[in-house]
Amino acid sequence: MLKSNVGWSTNEDSYMQGKDSAAKAVVDLVQTKVAFLYTSVDSNVEKVLEGAKAELGTAPMIGCTSSGGIIVPDGFISGEKGFTGILALGDEELTVGVAGSKKQKTARETGRKVAKEAMERAGKDCVPAYFYMVASPGEEEEYVKGIEDVIGRIPFFGGSAADNTVEGKWSIYTNDAIFSDGVAVAFFYTSKPMANVYTGAYHETTNAGIITKIEGKRTLVEIDGTPAIKKYAEWTGKKEKDLDANNLLVATITEPLGVKDPLGDLIAIRHPMFGNKDGSMNIGANLAENTAVIQMEATVDELIESTGKTLKEVKKELPGEMGALLLVHCGGRKLGIGDRIDEVVKQLKKEAGNVPFITIFTFGEYGVKEHSRNTCGGLMLSFTAFGK
Repeated sequence: MLKSNVGWSTNEDSYMQGKDSAAKAVVDLVQTKVAFLYTSVDSNVEKVLEGAKAELGTAPMIGCTSSGGIIVPDGFISGEKGFTGILALGDEELTVGVAGSKKQKTARETGRKVAKEAMERAGKDCVPAYFYMVASPGEEEEYVKGIEDVIGRIPFFGGSAADNTVEGKWSIYTNDAIFSDGVAVAFFYTSKPMANVYTGAYHETTNAGIITKIEGKRTLVEIDGTPAIKKYAEWTGKKEKDLDANNLLVATITEPLGVKDPLGDLIAIRHPMFGNKDGSMNIGANLAENTAVIQMEATVDELIESTGKTLKEVKKELPGEMGALLLVHCGGRKLGIGDRIDEVVKQLKKEAGNVPFITIFTFGEYGVKEHSRNTCGGLMLSFTAFGK
C-alpha cells in the first residue's frame, strides 16, 4: 500500500526548513521511495537540501524552486525568509530512479543522459510505468525528446522550475546536484495506476489565425501575415502600447493563445511573455509555422474554479483509491489569481479530502492526454494522482 505525507516549514534558518519539512514528511513511512521537495529562491537551497538529507538519508529526492509559495493541506505557504515543502511517498511495491544534470552540449543529449542514469539508479533495464520531469524554462520539449529517445513515449507529468520575478534565479535539484539550466527525472516502476489531467481550462474564442512567421522556436512574429501583437490587439480590443515588454505577460493571463494537438483533444496554452518593439511576442513554449493559433479566454473566477474541477476529474480518472497528489499549477495563473489564492486552497482541500497533496507554482507545465503525445505548455494545470 502506498503511504504518503506532506511536511513544510517557513523557519528562518534554511537548514531547519529542510530538516523540519523532511521530518514531518517521513512520519510512519517504513521506507521513503521518493521525496518531492520544493523550496523558494529566498531560501538557501543548498542548506535546505542538507537539512532534508539529514532526515531522508539516501532516499531519492527531486524538485525545484516554486514561484512565491506552495499549497499543502494546511493552506498557502510562503515566507519572507522562504519556505520548503516535501511530499514523500513510501510503498514496498514501488521503485523510483532519480537522475538530473545541468545541460550538457544539447538539451536532447542531456535528456538521453538522465534517462539512462535514472534506469540505472532504479536497478532496472526496462522502461518505467511513467515519469516525472522538471526542467529549466526554455527547452523543455527537447529534453522530452531526449528522454523518449531512450524509453519511448511513456506518460509523464511535471513542471518547469520557477522564481518569483522571471529573472532566471530558479534552481533544480536532486540528491547530488543543484543547477539552474538542465533537467531532472524520476522514473516510477510500479503496477499501481497513476492518473494525470493536463488542461488549461480556457475557452476557445472565434479568433484564430495561421502562424506565418516565427524566429527560433518561441518568438511569434506574424499571424496571418500581420505582426503578432497587432493581430492580438485586434482580437482582444487591447491597445498595442499596453502590450509592450513585460506588460504582455500580465495582459494575456486571462486571454492567452492556444494550439491544438493533431487530434484536437488537447489545447496546449501558449503564454505570450514579452512584447518586442518589432511587434513580435516571446512565447513560453514552442511554436510551428503554418499551424493554427487560437485566442483563448477565462475569467479569474474560472481560473480559481478550474482547480477544484480538475482535481475532481483526476479522482474520476484514477482506478481505485488515491494515495497522494502532486498538483502542478502555473505561476502565471497564480499571478492572475492574486490575493484570491485562498479560494484555490479551499477548492483543493475540498476535493483532496484526507489525501496528502502538495501544489507547486511553475513556469511551464507538462502532461499527457489520452491518445496524444507528452506535451509542454504554459498557464496550465498538470494534476497527478498516485494509486494507493
